[in-house]
Amino acid sequence: MTSFAVAAIMMALGIYNLEASFSAKGFYAMAAIMLVHSAVTLTKTLRDRDEAEKFHNRLEDAKTEKLLMDINKPERV
Repeated sequence: MTSFAVAAIMMALGIYNLEASFSAKGFYAMAAIMLVHSAVTLTKTLRDRDEAEKFHNRLEDAKTEKLLMDINKPERV
């Protein structure tokens, strides 16, 4: 978290101190914000996919265990 804050501050200072027109600085700032937003979205998507896959695997394991327990039950006549 700290490294992200330091990087964001350094990028903002770099854009602020850039010897360019105000509109060019604005485009650089928008590109930086879009890049950060895309990285956060990608990270969240990958995390959500991983959590969904873990849940699916747990569900499949539970179904398999239930089937095995049903097969191993002695039949009562």
